[in-house]
Formats: sequence, C-alpha cells, structure tokens
Amino acid sequence: MSGQLANRVGIVTGATGGMGRVIARRLAAEGCSVVAADTSEDGVAELLAACEGLAGAAVFELCDVSSSRDVRRIVARAVKEFGRLDCAVNAAAIEFEQVPLAECDDDDFQRMMAVNSTGVFLCMKHELRAMIDARNGGSIVNIASTNSYRPQADQPAYTASKHAVLGLTKSAAIDYARHHIRVNAITPGAIDTPMLRNAVERRGRDAAEVAARLSRFRRFGNPEEIAEAALWLCSDASSFTTGHALAVDGGMLAG
Repeated sequence: MSGQLANRVGIVTGATGGMGRVIARRLAAEGCSVVAADTSEDGVAELLAACEGLAGAAVFELCDVSSSRDVRRIVARAVKEFGRLDCAVNAAAIEFEQVPLAECDDDDFQRMMAVNSTGVFLCMKHELRAMIDARNGGSIVNIASTNSYRPQADQPAYTASKHAVLGLTKSAAIDYARHHIRVNAITPGAIDTPMLRNAVERRGRDAAEVAARLSRFRRFGNPEEIAEAALWLCSDASSFTTGHALAVDGGMLAG
C-alpha cells in the first residue's frame, strides 16, 4: 500500500500509547501528514524520531480528548498547518478496572466514560466539521474493543464505554455518508501494549494463559496488526466500507 495516503492529512489521538504510536508512524510512512495528540509528552521524542524521514510529516499536540477546547485545537492545528483534514484515528483510551459493577466507584465510571466515550464523541464532532468544510470526504476510525461485544469480568465502565464507541460509529456512518465521509471502528482483541500488560499484572494473571484464552492463535496481537487495519480503513482501498467494526482479535469473537 505504498503511498496510499500521499498528500493526506490525519489526526491520531492516544499517539504516544502502545497502539496510537504505531498507527501514527504507519500513516506517516504512507505519506500522511499527521497531528499526533496525547495527554502527556512522555514518549513524544521517540515518536517524532520514528516518523523523521518518512514520506509524511508528524507534529505533536498535547490534548485531553475529554476537553472540547483541546480537541478543537488539534483539529485547527491540522487545518492550519496542513490545509485540511482527510482522516483520523481516535485511539485515546484508558482502562484501570478490576471490580464488578456494584463496587464500581462513581468517579471512576465518569472518568472512564469521559475519555473513552465522550472523547470519541468530541473528536468525531470536530473532525466531521473540518471534513465537511473541506468538501473532500474523509475517513474516521474509532478504536473500540472486543469488550464492545464480549465483556470481560470486572470491567463494567470500560465495557459500557466501548459499547458507546460502536453506537457513535454506526450513527455517524449513517448521517455523514452523504458527505462522502466514512466512519468505521476497529475492535482489537488482546494486543501487546503497556495497557494490556498492566491489566494482566494488576490481576495477578499469567500472560501466557491470558494469551491462550483470548486468542485462537494462543498469542497476543501486536500494535502493528492494528496499524495495518487502521491504514486500510483510512485509505481509498476501503472506499465502500462504512459503519463497520473490524475485529482484529485472533479469532476471539469467532465463537
């Protein structure tokens, strides 16, 4: 797919995280000018160094996706610096639960929803407006989860937030097809990221056992496999695909 995003402009949120960092680099490698956004500057130097010399440029913006002001700012940066917005991958998310619903702290629930659900809503809202203004169509990819379909134990807020991501994705796909804007989701399974490793450690689980239980291949997926799916959905190769949730899960949802 060499050069499939040449002269395109994109946004990647959660861009210093395990999946976001690889997605941002993959898009830049295909010629996309990327505004990479995250809540922390930790890992930014590594990210920008990885993107240096690639076909597309990469710049970084601090952004809390639960803040409408922050999200407006990163979209405005993309338009001001690169001229428009063609694609976006909304990958910012958090997960820290290990209790069932009746023991879920009210503030923890609100925090999870603020980042994982409201964050996607705000990103889509401002990304869609920029794409409509450009009158050139576009593609938005939201990172959901296999929890959107098959919840794991002791993750009520995370599961609710990821169900919401699919609802937002499908609703926007219907509403904005007339503007030639495609909206899809990826539902990653057990992907080998710091978030997953931290969750395994918090629960005192054995990583090999978790991988065998959650994947037909008996291994964790890697972020590059998610990045390839994101690249396909952002590119013209998926031009007739919208409102779809693409499972990249090692067969976890197969049965």
